Amino acid sequence: MKNLLILFLFFISMFAKSQNFEYQVLFEGIGDNREFFSNLAHSQTILGTRSAFELGVEKEGHRLRGGVSYLFEFGSDIDAQKPKLTMYYQFENEKINFLFGAFPRRGKIDFPLAMLTDTLLYYRPNIEGIFGNYKWNWGHENGFVDWVSRQTDINPEGFMAGFSGEAGHKNFFIQNFFLMFHDAVPAVEIPGDHIKDYMGFALQAGMRTPKNAGLQGYVKAGILSSAYRERTITDGFITATSFFAETEGKYKNFGIKSVLNSGAGHNFAFGDQFYRIKNYWRTDVIWYFINGEKVKGRFNLSFHVLNWNDLDQQQQLSIIYVIGS
Repeated sequence: MKNLLILFLFFISMFAKSQNFEYQVLFEGIGDNREFFSNLAHSQTILGTRSAFELGVEKEGHRLRGGVSYLFEFGSDIDAQKPKLTMYYQFENEKINFLFGAFPRRGKIDFPLAMLTDTLLYYRPNIEGIFGNYKWNWGHENGFVDWVSRQTDINPEGFMAGFSGEAGHKNFFIQNFFLMFHDAVPAVEIPGDHIKDYMGFALQAGMRTPKNAGLQGYVKAGILSSAYRERTITDGFITATSFFAETEGKYKNFGIKSVLNSGAGHNFAFGDQFYRIKNYWRTDVIWYFINGEKVKGRFNLSFHVLNWNDLDQQQQLSIIYVIGS
């Protein structure tokens, strides 16, 4: 990885005189304390910092960038987490945003936690594959492919793909999400290990508050559907469909967000485990304690109501500071 990065930076320096030089430095503080007593999801405390940098050149919407992203978890050795290589090509104009390579996940895709849990931003911050987004006057649609693992004698083949988007008129909008993950087996057969397929979608319609309103927020509702199979084990796909609703409001530096899934549990490969139960209601009380142009800070106090009987809680702290373009 070190040699690849040196080669990439040398390539950039050869063309920097005729193109626009760019850089970006990111610092992220992570605090995530999960007080889960129901045993339905993993109770843990995640504390650490992520540092990342990118260097590159840009000309007429075409961009080349390379860098490194590194997570240091408090209390661990410096080599406990391997650095993640960032290296990608990007083309961007008013309507199109296209990327190929290994590039940051944050700001590219925003799926419900039922489908993609937030710990991916901690431990798998990059998409390694392809991403494309197309915008028009009344909406946008994007798609991606994330190559998770190449098949070897000991490692399975795995890749994730999906698309999401929104269409709307004035304050009314419709959102769509689709996700699939293929988890194959290693080349050397392991007894009891079988190919697994996960897929599902969410479709919601909602309303936003006017842009000039003091209280900013939205409410949306629809369905969440999933399908899972383990080849030679399950009798085809195991499917589930549930009512899926969400509301969020923000006033000055405070906000509240609430998500309800009711009627069925879902099995997504990288989804939040709480959504595997039939009825799940999560509410976050949020304090945006830093709201600068380059630095953002927020604190979440989260309450998880499980099947209307149990209550788990969680506290999350996030500070993100970005320098450069």
